[in-house]
Amino acid sequence: MLKYSVGLDISSKSINGCLSTIDNGQKVTVKTTHTFANTKSGFKSMDTWIRKNWKDQSIPLVICMEATGNYHESCALYLFEKGYSVSVILPNKAKNYLKSLGNKSKNDSIDAKGLAQMGAEQCLSIWSPFGRFFYELRSLTRHHQSLQEQKTSSKNQLHAIKNGMYSSKAVEKQLESMIKLIDKQLEQLEITIKNLLQSEEEVWQKVCNICTIKGVGVLTTAILLAETNGFELFENAKQLVSYSGYDVIENQSGKHNGKTRISKKGNSRIRRAMFMPAFQAVTYQVKPFCNLFDRTFEKHGLKMKSYVAVQKKILTTIYALWKNNTHFENDYKPQISKEQELELPSPVSFAKAVKSSADQVGTTQGKHPSERSLYASSPVS
Repeated sequence: MLKYSVGLDISSKSINGCLSTIDNGQKVTVKTTHTFANTKSGFKSMDTWIRKNWKDQSIPLVICMEATGNYHESCALYLFEKGYSVSVILPNKAKNYLKSLGNKSKNDSIDAKGLAQMGAEQCLSIWSPFGRFFYELRSLTRHHQSLQEQKTSSKNQLHAIKNGMYSSKAVEKQLESMIKLIDKQLEQLEITIKNLLQSEEEVWQKVCNICTIKGVGVLTTAILLAETNGFELFENAKQLVSYSGYDVIENQSGKHNGKTRISKKGNSRIRRAMFMPAFQAVTYQVKPFCNLFDRTFEKHGLKMKSYVAVQKKILTTIYALWKNNTHFENDYKPQISKEQELELPSPVSFAKAVKSSADQVGTTQGKHPSERSLYASSPVS
């Protein structure tokens, strides 16, 4: 036996559990199944059930569950605090794996068995809970987004009623008062978010550093911190890019060359938050982002594609500022030590080296220098 694996299919009121094992021959065997209530008493019963059937505790045990809104969080936190290795799987990943098993039927017990098999066969990343500070920040920022969506919906309804064939004054008044109420709530919520960020001195200092980028404000920074647990989920910028759905995917096979685009398989709230900062950075002519926009726009002539490239660059820049605890410099130049300056060639000697290299290429290649030569197309005067 190589591993114990527990699969949990969680709903609002109940949890279907399945404990399986995998052996040296990669054969997965179901040992026992049970159903628990999605309450603290149910979690205690689950803990007892797992330890009872975990016969050999020298063999590792993993718990695999699917992210189902907020219903899985209390159970995952309880098991994490008990010392179990918990993996929380994205719904689309779990769904595609269960499809690959070829099961024709679908119910809670079948899903639990599939999750247990997935945990046994694969090496899944271990889940860790959000800190209380960032969890509260996430609740505030997500509620802010919800209010914004309600305001947009109400304004659209009001516009439609005012421009309709017949208008209802009663409905207009209610919609107008609703919009005013939402505006007031949004204003209060933004103050609460700022106060929460200021309650942690170290966090607020880093937020101020990030806000030195023109176009990036406190609310945008708060959303990024809330959705990434203060960037603790990532070891490098590439992981953050993938998590946000900005990673580039190709569609090429043999002679077929499809479009290259971003995956959009990630946190859509981050991409939504980066939309306006990209426009503002280009409008304010912030050098690194404006130069990227111009360079990419010259290639393909698509403005939105260039704005997406700017969004990705702003995101990785924010990540670097947060990790290094430094402010943004529009005209940043890397610092060169005296030793490195001595090693750099002077402009005159560099020009001579380029010319001699070009002459050497002309000698060896004849009158037609190789196209691959670095200096063939731009001889030094």
